[in-house]
Amino acid sequence: MSAGKTSGPEAIVRKNRAMKQLHRIVVVALDEVVAFDLGTPAQIFGSARDADGTSNYTVTTSTPGARPVRSSAGFQVLPDHGLEATEEADTVIVAGIHGGPALYEGTLAQEVTANLTAAHDRGARIMSICTGAFVLAAAGLLDHRRATTHWWHAERFRRLFPLVKLDPDVLFIDDGDVLTSAGVGAGIDLCLHVIRGDLGSEVANRAARRSVVPPWRDGGQAQYIERPLPKGRDTSTAATRAWALDRLHDPLTLRVLATTANMSVRTFTRRFRAETGVSPTQWLLQQRIDRARHLLETTDLGIDQIARQAGLGTAASLRQHLQTTIGVAPSAYRRTFRLVSPPAAR
Repeated sequence: MSAGKTSGPEAIVRKNRAMKQLHRIVVVALDEVVAFDLGTPAQIFGSARDADGTSNYTVTTSTPGARPVRSSAGFQVLPDHGLEATEEADTVIVAGIHGGPALYEGTLAQEVTANLTAAHDRGARIMSICTGAFVLAAAGLLDHRRATTHWWHAERFRRLFPLVKLDPDVLFIDDGDVLTSAGVGAGIDLCLHVIRGDLGSEVANRAARRSVVPPWRDGGQAQYIERPLPKGRDTSTAATRAWALDRLHDPLTLRVLATTANMSVRTFTRRFRAETGVSPTQWLLQQRIDRARHLLETTDLGIDQIARQAGLGTAASLRQHLQTTIGVAPSAYRRTFRLVSPPAAR
């Protein structure tokens, strides 16, 4: 998602805020909807409030014909709206499914296809959580695009939708106007990512705190695909990660991290990758970049100061890493997010 875009979903959010309108999100639920996925958008986007408590989004649930649909948790969902609600939506989110023709045959009811494609064609942002990607693919919205879904269903997805550039090893993929996420918890990560892009990290972090979830997991982080840790006591690297987050400005070498965890470098590296999906060095760099982005969005510190506090050393290093990661310079990134960050938070 380009930080300097002036059109698309981010522009809708800015226009709506200027006009004191809420960004309208419509969640599409089909038969066998995954209950967790259905509740995620309302919880996360509903928690995206300004410092004074002002809401930024409305979330509506819709089904074909406003009819009840079965959930994967053994209860029925009785919506207030049919798919016509998508006609006024700024963002349409398709919740995951545990059954149905889209998941097993790659086909979709014409009514659903028509509503999703119409929403996309008029410029609405389209998202899916978990196996909701099967619905988007069946509607033709993922052809020749990068997308992800739950790793368990990856092989079936490839067979049904060979035109989609599937990457089942990541948490979510932001392809601009169409975004997809992996299973269950990754839907939370995608929603927070969207809030961060729309409104800045202060609002996203506040939403995460309200929901008691981690405020940031990078989309490129690996899905947790059956990587069991060795048995035994004190095998987790979580405490060391927490320790490192308070010392990002220090020269944290791999040996320092391993020593803090009371492990050899080899054991620490292996267990760290098993838990996070990335190497300690990659993780540390991402945390430093995230810290720099947060400081750019929320403080008036100079670029040199931010680089030092984030542990990136120099302004030149910060510029290089930010350009590589999101394709913009620190000054441009700061200008963009300050346009959407709430005044009270600044």
